[in-house]
Amino acid sequence: MAAWRADGCGRREPRVSDDTPRVYLSPAEYIDSDHPDVRAFAERVAADASTARDKARALYREVRDLYYDPYVDTSKPETFRASSVLAAGRGYCVGKASLYAAACRAVGVPARVAFADVTNHLSTPQLKERMGTDLFAWHGFTEVFLDGRWIKASPTFNATLCQKLGVAPLDFDGLTDALLQPFDGEGRTFMRYERQHGAFHDVPAKFLRDEMRRLYPRPLSRDDGAPRGDMEAEAEGLRAAG
Repeated sequence: MAAWRADGCGRREPRVSDDTPRVYLSPAEYIDSDHPDVRAFAERVAADASTARDKARALYREVRDLYYDPYVDTSKPETFRASSVLAAGRGYCVGKASLYAAACRAVGVPARVAFADVTNHLSTPQLKERMGTDLFAWHGFTEVFLDGRWIKASPTFNATLCQKLGVAPLDFDGLTDALLQPFDGEGRTFMRYERQHGAFHDVPAKFLRDEMRRLYPRPLSRDDGAPRGDMEAEAEGLRAAG
């Protein structure tokens, strides 16, 4: 019979058994934590960290501040693969969540990817026009297993982009969930989580490719795979326009 515990919102959820996190230390096709470059990256970033929490925090900051690029080609597997995102130095939410999970696994911290639908009220006009909505379906984030429980962390928006959007970069203390900011710097609604889709050992890339094509028929990248926009430049333009 499963044991249960209450989460921070009073909901009841299964208590994770002692051996469950071992699954989330193993490499996968997209969360390729055994890739030499991913391992080298994780070991370098976490070199001075003495605890699992310190490792998770250091890796979070490093992945968060890779360039956020929503104009990716979701038909390509490298969009979701941790080692490819690391090599590119940029990615969208799912790719960055995949890299963060892979880096954590590479240094012995159990991690997995999770998904939710979010409403984004502070997108750029260009991105919103291409998507046709402010609902971002299947937004990806990461869950890390620390001190016997899963903690959510979203390394999506890099610090320079946050500055241009007028919102503080999201920090992760390794103790509490760090999901997307609910308000911008002026107290306006920024992000709202609408629906949770659960957590996965690996990125369900084929499903996501089909789902993105169904939900957003206008591609965010050109036929040659090049992006149709640059969110950081768009945000800079908004700031300059006042």
